[in-house]
Amino acid sequence: MTLLTNRKIRRPSWRRTVMAVLCLVPVAACLYADKSYCFRLYLKDKGETPFTAAFPEVFLSPESVERRMLREAFVDETDFPVSPSRIDELTAVGVTPVVQSKWMKTVVVESPDSTVAERLKALPFVDSLKCVWADAGRHEVLVCDGSDTVRFTSADAPLESPYGYAESQIAMLNGMRLHACGYRGKGVRIAVIDAGFMNVDRMDAFSSMNLLGALNITFPGRSVFCEDDHGTKALSCMAANLPGVMTGTAPEASFLLIKSEDTRGEYPIEEDFWAAAVEYADSVGVDIVSSSLGYFRYDGIADYYSRPDLDGQTAFISRVAGMAVRKGLLIVCSAGNEGSNEWEKITFPADAPDILTVGSITSDGEKSSFSSVGMTADYRIKPDVVALGTGVYAVGSAGQIQSINGTSFSAPTVAGLVACLWQAFPLLKNTGLIKLIKDSSSRHQQPDAQLGYGIPDMFDAYNKAKNDALQNF
Repeated sequence: MTLLTNRKIRRPSWRRTVMAVLCLVPVAACLYADKSYCFRLYLKDKGETPFTAAFPEVFLSPESVERRMLREAFVDETDFPVSPSRIDELTAVGVTPVVQSKWMKTVVVESPDSTVAERLKALPFVDSLKCVWADAGRHEVLVCDGSDTVRFTSADAPLESPYGYAESQIAMLNGMRLHACGYRGKGVRIAVIDAGFMNVDRMDAFSSMNLLGALNITFPGRSVFCEDDHGTKALSCMAANLPGVMTGTAPEASFLLIKSEDTRGEYPIEEDFWAAAVEYADSVGVDIVSSSLGYFRYDGIADYYSRPDLDGQTAFISRVAGMAVRKGLLIVCSAGNEGSNEWEKITFPADAPDILTVGSITSDGEKSSFSSVGMTADYRIKPDVVALGTGVYAVGSAGQIQSINGTSFSAPTVAGLVACLWQAFPLLKNTGLIKLIKDSSSRHQQPDAQLGYGIPDMFDAYNKAKNDALQNF
């Protein structure tokens, strides 16, 4: 994996150590032109490690360590990467390591030979394995436009409001009053995990954005600024800053852009990529993860998950999200767009406990027909809150304003205002901040499986937190 950026960023001394352990893939590109197999190995242990919780700065950034201390999320052995010796033992079997999850004690490996699974299961440190890819062309990627001379400028006519076309979606959450108090996300770090951020590096709407960096986990070493603009649109709901055309909910926050999605289809390995994305975001000190991705069915495996699995403890990706909460991150996740389909329910990892799952409503406050519903299999309220997702405005790949639909865009709209609240009250823990938001939402007294706790009033949440702070002073 290569950290890419179009702005200069500080590269601390720990970075080389962390990237050497986390990033197992670069040499694998184009090894297999034909069908290959990827297996997720669940390890009994991560092997002898050179790391210790007493010196977390060796494998975590100073910002990550500082956030852990601030939020009382302390470093332990789950934060240690899988030992290099374990990786060497796997390589000796004849497989290529792809990606790992230190929190889950897993390593994904690849081979053109499916029978290698038997040799892997025989290793004394392997507890079990699961096939997460079995297809051809895993390393065949879409060709990106190599031109870097085109600048994408919005042709949309400016409106009177400085928020431009985004005014109604922010006003619905009472976010402008929060901005008026001086809270626009400054100092808060947001990781956006998505399918691609086409042309974000060449767009006027993002020219003032504080970009921490960008990482392509799906295709290591390749740019995130091509292939797909789903992440571009999601990002614009938070980071766009074109007064009169579109201003997002956190225009002064700092952003880390991570591609974890393989847009050519749906494969279980994408859960492993998402896990690596969240763990990387944690390791470099991000505060909030905004993710507009969700899974429940994979190509050729229609029954991979079932509704009883929506308990926050079964799906691999949901367990990773739960661990991220324990590390002090605040996860904002889209509920899913399956409300009109046979599945109907929220997707994974939206079922994870203590994350903020966001559904979609219309401008009239009604549930969008496509918005996935709860409850979870263990009878928890999901989604947690809702925001405008039908006819929401976002910036497309050519810099133009688009009216689009999806919980993919209601979630980042909320995530940006969460960042503003955390800027105002940095000592709040992630779970406390989510409770504050739910308690300040329109249906907090009668939440349900359609709208959760309702529409958040972010200015009301701000006032509640301010009053609590004064009472405890």
